[in-house]
Amino acid sequence: MNPILRLDHSMCESQVPGLRPSWFKRWLVLGLICCSLGAQAQGLVDNPDWKETEVPAPPKFDAKQQVPIDMPPYVSMRFGVDPATLTITPDGIVRYVMLAVSPSGAVNAFYEGIRCATGEVKAYARANASGVWTIVKEPEWRGLNDNQPSKHALALARQGACEGNTSASSAADILRKLKGK
Repeated sequence: MNPILRLDHSMCESQVPGLRPSWFKRWLVLGLICCSLGAQAQGLVDNPDWKETEVPAPPKFDAKQQVPIDMPPYVSMRFGVDPATLTITPDGIVRYVMLAVSPSGAVNAFYEGIRCATGEVKAYARANASGVWTIVKEPEWRGLNDNQPSKHALALARQGACEGNTSASSAADILRKLKGK
């Protein structure tokens, strides 16, 4: 009989020198498990049916009530969240007003949302020192790690808005984490 056509149990064994068949099977099973878990996790992030809830008008904010966000020492501005504006929507978006205070005391505000499931941030509106909001015409989701002028959204995500790839359980939980740093 032709050895190429011979089908028996020995053909299924590992032919790698020094690698016992039982190890080969374990690595194969482990690889398949990792691939299936990766596919499931990708399905959670890339939900094609996901739709962002309607974004309400930018809320009023109070710069005196801000809860500080830790930023790197090279950042001269102070950043903080107005706790009255912090919400978590049913679709998992953490929305807030971020306040940026310059060394001279000028205040700028950003109405933003963080989608922890995908690691993205969206700017909905900006306000200058007078407190008048300017709506972003076509807001887009951008990666928290993208090359953005400021990393305040990434800092907020890491310091309490996100727990891995899910949003925190409540606005109160986020505030507790920010205050307890």
